[in-house]
Amino acid sequence: MIGFLIKKTFFDLWDNLFRAALINLGFIASAAIPVLIPPLLDSVPFMALILLCLGIIWCFIYLAAAALSLKAVSDYGSFGFADFFRNLKTAWPAGVVAGLFVFTAYLLITLIIPFYLAMNSMVGLLFSAIIFWTLVVGVLSLQFFLPIRSRLDNKIPRAIKKSFLIFFDNPLFCVFSFLHNVVILAVSLFLALLFPGPAGILLYLDEALRLRLLKYDWLEANPGANRRKIPWEVILIEEQEKTGTRSFKNFIFPWKD
Repeated sequence: MIGFLIKKTFFDLWDNLFRAALINLGFIASAAIPVLIPPLLDSVPFMALILLCLGIIWCFIYLAAAALSLKAVSDYGSFGFADFFRNLKTAWPAGVVAGLFVFTAYLLITLIIPFYLAMNSMVGLLFSAIIFWTLVVGVLSLQFFLPIRSRLDNKIPRAIKKSFLIFFDNPLFCVFSFLHNVVILAVSLFLALLFPGPAGILLYLDEALRLRLLKYDWLEANPGANRRKIPWEVILIEEQEKTGTRSFKNFIFPWKD
């Protein structure tokens, strides 16, 4: 399943290279707000913190619209500018929630955990460990929040609940997805975030969720089946046929096939 997931994500990303690059350019422009403006206000820390919070929230409103747009790509379709701006109006509440979570995580990492560690006591160490591992579980679970909001449930509390259910039922898969996206982000830095970039990460997460949901469809159709032995080779037959295979020449010169 993992191999097919990576292949399908790459195929879909390659087929929508221009759209992905435009999404990434928009994100780079959005990220300039929390990255460049707050340091200019070092003399007014509170205002810098407010602008940082607002900038992060805007970035995730943008990513929420991107996630909703890229869902069409995962479903073997496409999207246009009109679709993206329409999705921006629809997805902004989820973006606000995701942005607030990231801003809270930033405060926990930069202020709260160092505060408890500076206590040099078992109590401080205990609180630091609790916050750290709670944050780890939150990050591993909520990495799927935007795709779940786009694909399953537009009610934010239920989307959050389903994010944690996905994690606790598929912990190793969620850890792999997180590490995969860290690698993708690192590779993207060498390409100025233009490819694969945030669009590639969002597309992978939506593809991962979409394929993982096929497992639950199969379990529902086969009650009593062993949950530890999922026949992915059977479940993914139709998906593999739709995705197909490609030669290197087809990637570079698709019109010659």
